[in-house]
Amino acid sequence: MRKVIFLLCLCHAASAVIHSMKYFYTASTGVPNFPEFVIVGLVDEVVIVHYDSNTRRAEPKQDWMNNVTEDDPQYLERNTERSKGHQQVFKVSIDNVKQRFNQTGDVHIFQNMYGCEWDDETGDVKGYDQYGYDGEDFISFDLETETWVAPKQRAVITKHKWDNNKALMAQKKHYYTQICPEWLKKYVNYGRSVLLRTELPSVSLLQKTPSSPVSCHATGFYPDRAALSWRKDGEDLHEDVDLGEILPNHDGTFQMSADLKLSSAEDWTSYACVFQLSGVEDDLVTKLDKAVIRTNREKEKPTDMTVPIIAAVVVLALVLIAVIGVVIYKKRNAKRPPSPVNNAEVLEELNPGS
Repeated sequence: MRKVIFLLCLCHAASAVIHSMKYFYTASTGVPNFPEFVIVGLVDEVVIVHYDSNTRRAEPKQDWMNNVTEDDPQYLERNTERSKGHQQVFKVSIDNVKQRFNQTGDVHIFQNMYGCEWDDETGDVKGYDQYGYDGEDFISFDLETETWVAPKQRAVITKHKWDNNKALMAQKKHYYTQICPEWLKKYVNYGRSVLLRTELPSVSLLQKTPSSPVSCHATGFYPDRAALSWRKDGEDLHEDVDLGEILPNHDGTFQMSADLKLSSAEDWTSYACVFQLSGVEDDLVTKLDKAVIRTNREKEKPTDMTVPIIAAVVVLALVLIAVIGVVIYKKRNAKRPPSPVNNAEVLEELNPGS
């Protein structure tokens, strides 16, 4: 079963191109040094616009968003006014939810995440609208059944109210099946030079200790539709392989890793790490080579013994000289006290492998 799941994920990563648009609304109380209301808009997981109750302005976060404002000069002003309206609605909403939970002060957070996904190959569209309170699901919209789902008992009253609002239902359906995907397609077209680009990663082989798994780490790739695997003699491995999640980097690219468990007695030259990126025909293959593995363990080097050996020879020579000197002085009946020989410690700093 694990092999089947892996192959399905691999096929999906290599072929499907699904774009997404998401908006996150966050209302909070009692959080120091944080705006009471924040809106963040993302396209393909890239932040495109930001608004908060401190600045009270919708601000673009990508250079290519200038293309949007050139074609639609009122875009930012319109979004600013709309965001101010949402701020007032969420201020009332969080107070209502606090009353429903019989809460007063302390820190509380009320969030809404909504948006849509669009498959540019099949044309399929999916919409979602979810609310959360203090980190737990509160209520969400099911586009297929056109009903609201309330996992919390205190949200049932809201579910019944919204389910019975036919005008709201029609508006939601129209937005998630028509308006949202239309805007998503516009954003993807405006930002195609960034959103549709492909960047191959740098791949490293890492190992903590000689008995630890060997990790194949790929970082700096874009988009996040990628797959990482281990092969032996050209065949995909599924046993003794631990696949990590795709994680974002601070610069908008992504990273992921795959760990391989193997013994030191095996023929490592038959193994290879394979990276596949959607939109790129050729795979990026990194052969497993002990010589290129980066590790944190200390590496012994023949030259590391040079300093202690030289130090020992110098100390021995000083002792012999001192002994000979004492004998000579005694023979000459010298009265002066002998000078002590101080053996200095030799400190060696071993640089761990990077």
